[in-house]
Amino acid sequence: MTSTETTSTAVPPAAGDRRRWFALAIVMTAAFMDLVDVTIVNIAIPSIRQEAGASVSQIQWITAGYALAFAAGLITGGRLGDIHGRKRLFLVGIGGFTLASALCGFAAGPEMLVAARILQGAMAAMMVPQVLSIVHATFPAHERGKVFGLFGAVVGLGAVSGPLLGALLTEWNLFGLEWRPIFLINLPVGIAGLVLGSRFITESKAPRALKLDLVGVAMVVLGLLMLLYPLTRGEELDWPLWGYVSMAGAPLVFAALVAYERRKAARDGSPLVELSLFRVKSFAAGIAVQTVFGVGLGIFFLVWTLYMQTGLGWSPLRAGLTGVPFSLAVSTAAGLSVQQLVPRFGRKVLQAGALLMALGVVLYLWEADRYGMAISSWQMALPLVVMGVGMGLIVAPLTDAVLSEVPKEHAGSASGLINTVQQMGNALGLGLVSVVFFGVIGDHLRPEQIGPAFVDAFQHALGWVAAVMVVIFLLMFALPKRPAQHVEGAGELSVVAEKQPELVS
Repeated sequence: MTSTETTSTAVPPAAGDRRRWFALAIVMTAAFMDLVDVTIVNIAIPSIRQEAGASVSQIQWITAGYALAFAAGLITGGRLGDIHGRKRLFLVGIGGFTLASALCGFAAGPEMLVAARILQGAMAAMMVPQVLSIVHATFPAHERGKVFGLFGAVVGLGAVSGPLLGALLTEWNLFGLEWRPIFLINLPVGIAGLVLGSRFITESKAPRALKLDLVGVAMVVLGLLMLLYPLTRGEELDWPLWGYVSMAGAPLVFAALVAYERRKAARDGSPLVELSLFRVKSFAAGIAVQTVFGVGLGIFFLVWTLYMQTGLGWSPLRAGLTGVPFSLAVSTAAGLSVQQLVPRFGRKVLQAGALLMALGVVLYLWEADRYGMAISSWQMALPLVVMGVGMGLIVAPLTDAVLSEVPKEHAGSASGLINTVQQMGNALGLGLVSVVFFGVIGDHLRPEQIGPAFVDAFQHALGWVAAVMVVIFLLMFALPKRPAQHVEGAGELSVVAEKQPELVS
């Protein structure tokens, strides 16, 4: 559930009160910081691997640990804001995020970096759900359209600037700190947000907030860990028996979660997951699409970075600039899909996006095979633009399509669940990198063998990503054919669902 589902106890500031615009700038800066932080890390992964001596599984957990903690805490973070105050939880979140960023920047080794990233994800889960809730409580209804338009612009700016900023900070090697400034840059921003937020943000709570479901959260985390940990460590440990036992036990944990959530819904009406939503065909299909989409993107973005920097030997800056056409294509197509295409053609636009992404991946695979180690950035531009256009046709309208048949009283719960499963899918995709990428790279490679081995592994992983896009295309047949009348608040809630860091990394 997100806090926009209930009526705030705070009275919005008067229209002439300029403090609300300061509050908006603060919460948008925090959302921007969260978005950029994830995209920055992706581009710096090869440098972290080399300088910090991180293993394959540690590299995966630097990204997957954040996604897992973020996913597990999203719904609980929203409810904590409803109960204890959104301003209070926002300040706790931004303060904790800043502290975690400092721990990442000063990490003594890869183990500490992984732990700090998990903490960072957990703090982001406290901070991010409050952003739209604070906006909802601070601005009157007639001003929210302008506000959410600004929010979308900030998201687009983060999409383009994150990889470039990460590339520049890594390339510059400020003060000899290598990759560490990508985290330390959050410190002055976070401290300013904490100080100014305490002064300008108006406190608000929900009068009928749902109770916490910590048992449900624990079961979700346990089930995911039982699945992800063996996936990320299996290749290094030569796939021990306990790994297979753990992965086989994960579905049993999720089955127990469903049974527990049913009982909790009957007992006090505040389950972590509103299971009745899955009776809505379009919502159930949409959740499947979001999860599988997250898996595909989790695989692609990590192996793409490793391919360019470790396989081809490119600098972080060159790799970052190579991704600019992709980011621009996503932003452009996203605007067109929502404003012009989906109202006319409905579901076909999303399915065309899935097929375009699959086509772009196949083009990329063909070019990587044809040109090998000699491939250039401009040769990658065409497949990246095709992929970007396809992705833009999906990410912007997908949330509204999933929410369009959900009863308005469950719009908040549905939106929160969409965000959560997308992050979980992303974490699962990052875990699968051990199988689809590192699993085909031989052990004890000589230096001259590393580049060709990474290029071959990238092509293997692209085949998996293309297959995932075809699965998404088929799942989309269960979405509504035409845009339905949107539920109350769905448009606002969908902004958060569109603001998924991994989508634009």
